[in-house]
Amino acid sequence: MSIKTYSELSKLKTFEERYRYLRLSGTVGEDTFGFDRFLNQAFYRSRDWKSIRDFVIVRDNGRDLGMEGYEIFGKIYIHHMNPITQLDIQCRSEFLLNPEYLITTTHTTHNAIHYGDETLLVQIPLERTPNDTCPWKK
Repeated sequence: MSIKTYSELSKLKTFEERYRYLRLSGTVGEDTFGFDRFLNQAFYRSRDWKSIRDFVIVRDNGRDLGMEGYEIFGKIYIHHMNPITQLDIQCRSEFLLNPEYLITTTHTTHNAIHYGDETLLVQIPLERTPNDTCPWKK
């Protein structure tokens, strides 16, 4: 598995390209921390996490995958671009708090990334034009 970075992600011009770069193929209900879930819950309540979370939100202008036109008006999630493990938390690996490995998302985008399901993504409505559905008036 290659290491995914914000530097690489930010070079991608479309939301769909960014999504595909981050897409994983997890399974709904698959345990990631199991009985050790307290480890990641304690981490996400830490002062260090809250500080880097705020930094990433400002850096990404509160936009889904940092994309202009995809402003997040609800709860903002911070996605670890490289899935973290119990060992990452226990050893305080660089993947935990380095903004190079973090990106803002919505809940639905976050789920689409983890489960590899593009149908979960919010679709931007097409811009309509006069007579665009009338073939003889084009």
